[in-house]
Amino acid sequence: MSRKLTVIALSLLVALTGCQKTDEVSIQQRSKYLSSAADGVFFAVTASGEWTLDVEFPAGTEAWADVTPKKGTGSANNIIFNFDANKADTPREATVILKGNGSEARAVYTQAAKSASALPGDYGYDVAPFDWLELPAMKSGDRREVLVHKADGGKYTNRSKSGLRNWSCYWDYKEHMSLWVAYPLNNGIKGSGTGRTEAWGFDPLLPSSIQPNLSGSSYGGGWTRGHQLPSADRQRSKTENATTYYSTNMTPQEYDFNTGIWVDLENNVRKYASTADTLYVVTGAIWDQSTRWSGSSSGFAVKIPTHYFKALLYSGSSAYAKNTEGFMMAGFLIPHEGYSGKYTNYRISIDELEQKTGIDFFPALERMDKSLSQQLEAATPNAQFWN
Repeated sequence: MSRKLTVIALSLLVALTGCQKTDEVSIQQRSKYLSSAADGVFFAVTASGEWTLDVEFPAGTEAWADVTPKKGTGSANNIIFNFDANKADTPREATVILKGNGSEARAVYTQAAKSASALPGDYGYDVAPFDWLELPAMKSGDRREVLVHKADGGKYTNRSKSGLRNWSCYWDYKEHMSLWVAYPLNNGIKGSGTGRTEAWGFDPLLPSSIQPNLSGSSYGGGWTRGHQLPSADRQRSKTENATTYYSTNMTPQEYDFNTGIWVDLENNVRKYASTADTLYVVTGAIWDQSTRWSGSSSGFAVKIPTHYFKALLYSGSSAYAKNTEGFMMAGFLIPHEGYSGKYTNYRISIDELEQKTGIDFFPALERMDKSLSQQLEAATPNAQFWN
C-alpha cells in the first residue's frame, strides 16, 4: 500500500473511531451514608443520551432499596434512592448501577445498623438547653441538631466552662446544610478591625465526612459560598472570625443575590444593631420546594434554597420601642434570584414570616411575656426604623 493510501486509511479509521466514541456517564451522590431509618435520598446522573438505573445487592442478601425513575434521557438531578429501615445489628450496602452512552457507572450506599442512631451522631443538642432570645423553637427527633459554638469555635456547654456564646445553627443531617443560624449582635460583639480571615473549613463540632468540603472551592455549578452569619458580624478576633467560614454556616447562593440585595440587608442589620443593646438575629434558608441542586465539587450536591430569611428582635432604648418595653421585631423573606429591588420590599411581620417558613421565632420572649410577644409578632415593622 502506498504511503498516500496508508494515510487515507488511517484518517478514515480515526474518523470512524471518533463517530463511535461515547461520553461516559456518572453518578453524583449527595451522601454515601444512610441512617438506619427508612427514607429516601436524592442523587444526580450525568449522561448525554438514554440511560437506565438498577440496584445491586451482595449475593445472598435481600433487596432493601430501589430507585425512581429507572430510566431517562440526559442529565437529571431528581432521582430518589428509596430504602427500607435496617433492622439488623450490622450495616449493609447496595450499589446503584447506571448504564448509558455505551458506558457504566456505579455508586455504593452504606446504611447504618439498627443499633446506630437515626442521626449520623449526637454531636450537638437535639433541642438546645439554653433559653437565649435568639434561638427559634426546635423539634425533637427531626433529624436536625443544634450546634452551639463558643468564640474559639468549640462546643458551648455553659458560660462558666465555655465563656460567651458565639453562634448556633440548626444542622440538617439529610440536607447537609443549616436551616438557620442564630446569634446576638451589637457593636461590642461585632468588634472591628480584624478583617476577613477567609479560613474556609470544616466545623469541628461535626465529622468532616458529613460536611460539604468548601475549603478549596465553592459548591460547584456556579453557586457562591453564602454566609448565614456574615464575616463582618464577627470581627473581635481572627479566631472568632474564622468560625464564620465553617461549612455549617454556608449555603449555595446565586452570585448577584449574594453580592446585591442580600449584602445590602446584611449591612443594614449591622446598622440596626449599632443602636441596640442587643439585636437577636436568625438567618436561614428555605429549600423544601426546591428542584435545583448544586454541583458536587464540594463532596455533596445540596439543594439550592428558594428563599432566604432574617428574623430580627431589637432590644434597646429606641424611641420607636418606647411603648413595647424596648423591644421591636421585623422579618425579611427574599426570593433567591438575581438582585430584585430593595430589601425593604420584602419586609414582613414575624407572624407572617412564621407562617411562610413554619418556624417559631423568639419563643424565649413568649415565655417571658406572652402578651408582649404576641403584640410584637403581629405588628407591622416600623418602616422608619427598619429601613
